[in-house]
Amino acid sequence: MTLAFLVAGACEVMTGLTLRTVERHARLGQRSGDPQLDPDRRAWHLARATPGPDENVAAELERSAGRAQARGGLAAAAAFLERSAMLTVDRGRRAQRQLAAARTKHAAGALDAALGLLVAVEAGPPDPLRTAEVEHLRGQIASQQQRSSDGARLLLSAARRLERLDSALARETYLEALGAAVWAGDLDSPGGVRAAAEAVRAASPASGPPRVVDVLLDALALRLTEGFTVAAPTLTQALELVLALDVGADLDVGRWLWLTGGRTSANVALELWDDESWHALAARQVQVARDAGALVHLQFALIFLARTHLLAGELPTAARLIEEDRLIAEATGNPPVASAMTLAAWRGQEAPATELIEATVQEATALGQGRLVSFADYARAVLYNGLGRHDAARDAARRVFERDPLGFGPFVVPELAEAASRTGDTALVRAALDWLSERTQVTRAEWALGIEARVRALLSDGGEAESLYRESIDRLGRTRVRAELARAHLLYGEWLRRERRRSDAREQLRTAHGMLDAMGIGAFADRARRELAATGETARKRTAETSDELTAQEAQVARLARDGLSNPEIGARLFISARTAQHHLSKVFTKLAISSRGQLNRVLPADPDTVTPRRPWILPPPCRLGHRP
Repeated sequence: MTLAFLVAGACEVMTGLTLRTVERHARLGQRSGDPQLDPDRRAWHLARATPGPDENVAAELERSAGRAQARGGLAAAAAFLERSAMLTVDRGRRAQRQLAAARTKHAAGALDAALGLLVAVEAGPPDPLRTAEVEHLRGQIASQQQRSSDGARLLLSAARRLERLDSALARETYLEALGAAVWAGDLDSPGGVRAAAEAVRAASPASGPPRVVDVLLDALALRLTEGFTVAAPTLTQALELVLALDVGADLDVGRWLWLTGGRTSANVALELWDDESWHALAARQVQVARDAGALVHLQFALIFLARTHLLAGELPTAARLIEEDRLIAEATGNPPVASAMTLAAWRGQEAPATELIEATVQEATALGQGRLVSFADYARAVLYNGLGRHDAARDAARRVFERDPLGFGPFVVPELAEAASRTGDTALVRAALDWLSERTQVTRAEWALGIEARVRALLSDGGEAESLYRESIDRLGRTRVRAELARAHLLYGEWLRRERRRSDAREQLRTAHGMLDAMGIGAFADRARRELAATGETARKRTAETSDELTAQEAQVARLARDGLSNPEIGARLFISARTAQHHLSKVFTKLAISSRGQLNRVLPADPDTVTPRRPWILPPPCRLGHRP
């Protein structure tokens, strides 16, 4: 049975039945054949033919939901569960099945539909545990609708309720509440993040051997209340445990995605400046979320992964991931996760970056998303450092630095130190160095040590400065953060030119220009080009995008075609029609001067992080998740 059939059935739940339709489903159910061979189709038709509550049919539908979810069909599972609840006699069991359907719709990206079902759950008979679980799910949905302040409040309240009912679930909910508070970022209630962390530390400890979630919760609460040095050993232990988790063996898909997601484990990897673990978690998140059809998780995972590619200098890959997030948001009606502004900032595109930054700040402030405001200030710092407007870069970076949001150090400290150095604010450079040195005393990550050497070089002269620049280049060369490596060459070259060592400066500036230009990091590449010109050497200025370069969507279509997907499958994956997929593919063939799909593997670069799902999500028109047909 196809996923398309099941999702189409999900739409039919909402349309009502005529007597003629009931009779048709009864005949289809009787003709469905051996229930062992096609039990789900049979269960669906029997359910549609059942005129009133029937526990036997409801139980069959519930079993079908489990099978659909195991195949990655979350939308189908939600349809089975919702229909099962409608046919359930017992009011308590009906409410429990409605809650399960709401959870599944939430995971599939149908957030408004999930909220609608929760109203029906609350109409069921009183049950303290179910009341806490409803509040828990409302908090999750609020967080994923980018209402993090509401999400944190609801999740903390649910966690406190659950302490008396289910201590293990309570600690998981506290971790989600802490993640939501981190995203809220104290915009509405000063000290809100710390207050949430203190509530966690005051909560009941784990009973029995600590689980991964317990270690992770304790590590983050320690970091937010006692600081990095005290928390570092627990943060390191938590990251090791998370990396060792096996989806399917240790946890089901949904809980694995939540536990390893960008609101929890990614921040731990960034606190420890562990670029390899950061990237590995992100790549696996995307793969697992795609295979499960978990669209809400997938949106955050795509942006999580896009940020690793931005710092790796792989801007075209980041652009494809950001475009995929936008397409999912458009299909589900949920908001996209803001990262387009950071991409525009790294490209040095002042007008679009500024427009996106201002829009993000306005929306994030209204929604209580302090973390997005910090990302906007970080994007400003990148943009203005590239453009040479270091005073504006310094002010934007300082705002983030003073807020000290969890996991932001690797992003903002390099921007702050460079901007402060260029504006003569030595005290601010030293403050950035002190903050960084606290980390490198206990975390000997090459990324952190490479940036520390670079910041020290900005404060040094003569042979000491040169030695530190070379150390920075050497250490950053062993990491994935090649955009920072290119900028280390640029800063070293600029320093050499000021030292009147033209020949040595040219060598570093050529390297910086070549790397930055190839990466598409336009404003920084222009800086390197101007510095080269000052040494007497001319470098070719990067031209605007030519018509021979693939757009982000053309590149996505090309890669999916290369990986063997048909036009209808590509359309389902990217939420476009098969005809539009074919149109894009025709343009790809023309631009790449090829004539068949078989040649795509030869002309497209390898993209190891873009994993093709085992099956595409089939969303038959006119039904869209979260919308009435």
